[in-house]
Parts: sequence; C-alpha cells; structure tokens
Amino acid sequence: MAEISYPWIDNFLNMMRSTRNASDNTLAAYRGDLTEFAHFVARRQTTPERAGVDHVRKYLKAIDDKGLAAATAARRLSALKRFFRFVVEMGFRDDDPTSSLDGPKLGQRLPKYLSEAEVDALLEAARRRPGADGLRLTALMEVLYATGLRVSELVTLPVSAFLRESPVLIVSGKGGKERMVPLGEPAQDAVRDYMVIRDSFLPKGRAKGRADRFLFASRGKEGHLTRARFGQMVKELATEAGLDRRRVSPHVLRHSFASHLLANGADLRALQQMLGHADISTTQIYTHVMEERLRALVETSHPLAEM
Repeated sequence: MAEISYPWIDNFLNMMRSTRNASDNTLAAYRGDLTEFAHFVARRQTTPERAGVDHVRKYLKAIDDKGLAAATAARRLSALKRFFRFVVEMGFRDDDPTSSLDGPKLGQRLPKYLSEAEVDALLEAARRRPGADGLRLTALMEVLYATGLRVSELVTLPVSAFLRESPVLIVSGKGGKERMVPLGEPAQDAVRDYMVIRDSFLPKGRAKGRADRFLFASRGKEGHLTRARFGQMVKELATEAGLDRRRVSPHVLRHSFASHLLANGADLRALQQMLGHADISTTQIYTHVMEERLRALVETSHPLAEM
C-alpha cells in the first residue's frame, strides 16, 4: 500500500529546514512523530492540520495506555505544539488545539557519566588497537574527551581545522553557530599521529573529493565516519576495556567531559561555551551531578554518617 502524503507535515518540515536549520536527525524525529499522529487522526476521519483538541487528548491518552515513557509523550506533544503553531502562523486556522495542553511532568534526569578511571581505561584500550584503525580510534576518543563535542560535530569535523598548529578548535554546532574549544596536547598528538595514515581511509577516484574535506573520512556515501558506526566502535572499545557496554556511548563521554571539568573547578559559563549550549540552564544540570557526588561522599566518609 502506498504511503499517504501529508502536505502540511511536508511544509512544516521544509520550514524547519530552511528557517531553523534543523538537522536531518531532528527532521526525521519530527516526521516520525507527526506521521504517527496523522495516522491516528486519519482513523477518525480527519487530517493532522484540521485535528481538534479532543483528537490531541485522545492521542496522548493512547500513548499513555501503551505504557510509553513520559519523556516520549512530552516529546510528541512538543512536536504537535510546533506543528500547530506553524499551521496558525500560515493562516490556515485561528486556533491552536495544543495551547491549553500541558505535557506530563518529568523528573529531572541527571546525565550519566563515567569516572575518570573508566575514561582512562577506554583511552588505553584505544591505544592498544593496532595499525591504522587504532590510530583513528585513538584520535576520535582523545578529541571527544578533550572537547565534549556532540557526536555529529565530531564525525563531521573538517580536516582544515587541524591543518594549522593551534590549541583551539573551531567547531560549527547547532544552527551553524561557531564556537572555540581548547584542545589539549594528548588530543593534538593523537590527531597528528592519525594524519600520517589518514589517506588509507579515503575512497578512490572521483569519490575522494567529498571525503577529502573531513578529518575522519570514509568510503561511505556521506564521506565521513557515521554517528552509528562510531557508536558501535565505542561499544566495542568498552568491552575491551572491561566496562559494561550498556553504560558507554559517545554522549556519555560528552557528559563525562563536562562532569570532570566541573569537578576540577571549571567555570560554568566557560563550560556552557565549550558544550555549545544556548542556555545556561542546560549546563546547570551538571551542578546537580556534583551535588549528588558530594552527598554520596558525605554519606560514606563523614564520621557521623552512620550514627
């Protein structure tokens, strides 16, 4: 059966791409959530742009009845709110059926992170990898832990960023915003070692042109190492380091970078800039990590803790 087309969803996604510079992953998430809602209301003889508040309420109840996480319901309602705001702004309708609806209350989820010893174990495991693969993986891990980059930022780093000797990396983040991130000597050394053998990862012939732009080049159609493949590599490395692979991912290493910097006295505003957070409140979550660590320390080490 042919897939049903929803023009208003397509128009919304085109707007998000052109005016909000939304990433492919963000657009795919919006498309998935909005298409599911469209299928739901289609069974009730309407289309997503014409749906009323009762349709949205029944949809959210159906999510709850399925036992899906509150975070999932909140994300889907957020997608609907953006979609209907767009529909109203375009003049198709005067009312927003989501304006009176609140999402489920979410408990504050603290970011998961590794200890410094666990990160050291991962880096050591990478250094033990032989040959070109080992040099590339070491460079990836050293840069990730030294900078706290998002995995999409890491795998699409341009090779030009490392063609000059500089302790500062210029990163193009969300919305095309550039930021400066300091790069420590271990990461610089790892990249220099990798650059010696980087050509072995380049495709042959005309396809080389696209891949030649990226530091972590690949023979795949993107021209660079993919997020998914790097995630697999990190899981494999966790096993080699004797860690629970379920606890280890590129994003956990980003959290570890932030938590370790804060634990060692980094300024919160400086950390915000390095992570590329638009709002300081996003960065402040790491202060709660420190509070949890301090509380655990007091409970286990204070002489009156067991009284």
